[in-house]
Amino acid sequence: MGKIDRRRFIQTGILGAAGMVAWGATASEMSFPVVPAPTIDKVKLGNTGLIVPRVAMGTGSHGGNQQSNQTRLGMQEFVKLARHAYDRGLQFFDMADSYGSHTFVREVLKQVPREKTTLLSKIWTADTKWAKAGPVSQTLDRFRLETGSDYFDILLMHCLMKGNWREDKKAYMDGFSEAKQKGIVKAVGVSCHNWDALKEAVEEPWVDVILARINPFGTHMDGTPEAVMGLLETARKNGKGVIGMKIFGNGDNTSEDERERSLNFAIRSGNVHCMTLGLESIQQMDDAISRVMRIARA
Repeated sequence: MGKIDRRRFIQTGILGAAGMVAWGATASEMSFPVVPAPTIDKVKLGNTGLIVPRVAMGTGSHGGNQQSNQTRLGMQEFVKLARHAYDRGLQFFDMADSYGSHTFVREVLKQVPREKTTLLSKIWTADTKWAKAGPVSQTLDRFRLETGSDYFDILLMHCLMKGNWREDKKAYMDGFSEAKQKGIVKAVGVSCHNWDALKEAVEEPWVDVILARINPFGTHMDGTPEAVMGLLETARKNGKGVIGMKIFGNGDNTSEDERERSLNFAIRSGNVHCMTLGLESIQQMDDAISRVMRIARA
């Protein structure tokens, strides 16, 4: 065999490595370390008995009138995004009647195991332009048909905007409790958009889960970040499962620095068990996953 000079050896090695990649050689065969993409871990959701992904895929960005930015992607793109979410550990879908996302998630559930998926939905408790409020049992029958799921892991009263809801919404509370007894729902609670409503939820024994607006900027929140975080600390100590929303201020705080500050604020507080993020692209999702897991593991 003839001699080969150093430059030709290096060039041959580079070309050989490129050829191995092109022909499907594994990284281990090339002796390069594999750095797997991070996946979302799972956390205990208060005293609900549920173990859920740390991040849920929100389906209601700028939602209302049974549509949202996620559903406006169209069925094909929504399913593509949701499948990517599932594969990266976001096996948790945050839905609502007002987002129109039930039928979209149904298509996803045709491709992934329901038993490995956490489903959260919300019932609007007042008449709207797009739906008339009815008995919980009737609404849940429709939800189950729309999603193709016999049960929901979490069911919330949607968007409570004033205090004294324990009296005003008692019929709904009773309906939720009945569904829970029948195994149609595993945990019940409220989504709050008002300080008095949130304060009431923190102390109400009926509430298993609270969905609360929290970010370090006070954007679209029910009080100052410090005051709301104080309530969430009490909620956690009372055994409530706390899910954060509006982490990026409903899309108003999305610069790199703001995303980093927002996720640090929620995760490092220890008072927010998990969060829902209204991500609209694979790029946004991958960025959020990497940031969340880096902060959570720090």
